[in-house]
Amino acid sequence: MEDGTFVSPGNCGDTAQDEDVLQWDTRNDCEVRQILDRIADKWSLLVIALLDQRSLRFTELRRRIDGVSQRMLTRTLRHLERDGLVTRTVHPTVPPRVDYALTTMGATLHETIRSLVTWTEAHQNAIAAARAAYDARIAAEQQAAEQEAAERDAIARRALTTGTV
Repeated sequence: MEDGTFVSPGNCGDTAQDEDVLQWDTRNDCEVRQILDRIADKWSLLVIALLDQRSLRFTELRRRIDGVSQRMLTRTLRHLERDGLVTRTVHPTVPPRVDYALTTMGATLHETIRSLVTWTEAHQNAIAAARAAYDARIAAEQQAAEQEAAERDAIARRALTTGTV
């Protein structure tokens, strides 16, 4: 464009100089956002973590991922395969055997995920403390609001009873 801005469908950015815009575009049609949404869901992260150790069959993955339905695991694996993060190998046996493994790109993603897990483990106690403090503060505020409402109601009832409205 003449004003120096460009829009790259891969990055969804606004300017060549502003890399933060390239990385943090919030539009629904942003490809970067769509990829992050896909790989950051809870099932994808677990599948990637499990496949880092070795290739696994569908039934092994399902058994190891508590709470995932067959349908959701199938969808997750298909999406990861489509994105080039997982390979699906069908072995010509009876019954058919299908193995899933991380691709090279998937393995590099796992390194990033491992960093996130390490950060989470290092900060889980601080996060738990922050949550407890927040919950206590909200509960105290709610209790104070309820007490204030009860006092207003009591004053209103006394005014009605005594006729001093």
